[in-house]
Amino acid sequence: MAHKDKPQSEELEPPKPAFYWWTLANILAASFALLSWVLCLHIFSNPEIPRNYTFLKKLGRIPELTRYTVLDVPNGNALNPTEIYGKYFGLSEEKRTKLNALLLRNYMRNFENNLLLTYAEGDYQVADVTKLEKGDFLYPGFAIRTQALVKQDDFAQAIGFPVVMEYIFPTKDTEAVFQFNKGDVLEVNKNPNCAAIIHISRTTVEGEQALKITAVPIAYGSYRVGEKTSFAIEPPVVLNPDSKLPIWK
Repeated sequence: MAHKDKPQSEELEPPKPAFYWWTLANILAASFALLSWVLCLHIFSNPEIPRNYTFLKKLGRIPELTRYTVLDVPNGNALNPTEIYGKYFGLSEEKRTKLNALLLRNYMRNFENNLLLTYAEGDYQVADVTKLEKGDFLYPGFAIRTQALVKQDDFAQAIGFPVVMEYIFPTKDTEAVFQFNKGDVLEVNKNPNCAAIIHISRTTVEGEQALKITAVPIAYGSYRVGEKTSFAIEPPVVLNPDSKLPIWK
């Protein structure tokens, strides 16, 4: 039985020329290379994102914190409690969220942007202390929760001000936490403490709205407590950005 000829419309299309496949392959390769470059840039530029930090940790490429001393810390503004309150308290939740990501990234990338670096100053009264655990933002170390004290004038007695500071100490000497007692007053200065603010949040103090800051000293070496006691603070080797700040929820 003879087969009928296929209609002309059903005839096979002519094969694509070689340069078509060559061009397509190059476009796909270039797109993949560009996507990989953008993805790598995003991961290395944003270590504060937990999944990025986890990936960098697996590659052995997590950012290494610089061991600054009081002589070579980055330049930054030093603000007292009233100035800190005025700068940050009025921020909306959306702006605080964006700022916190930038502050944490700046800390993890050794303060590439000095404009974001703010040092806390002033007198702060100890309210609570705690040792840090492996699941916390950094380990080993301890943290002190304090409230700012402010004088209305030079002759007035210092009173509580609505700024709470979490002071995180990265140290292997975690027993030094017991050198800080409730009611003690810490005098915090840019030099020598260099307590960099890395997180901003809201809290309440005696039923009143207050600002909470989280600060970490970045001038490493010996930290003196009183006249005779001191302990060593060192830059943490590994951080845990998946542990949300502040320490006291």
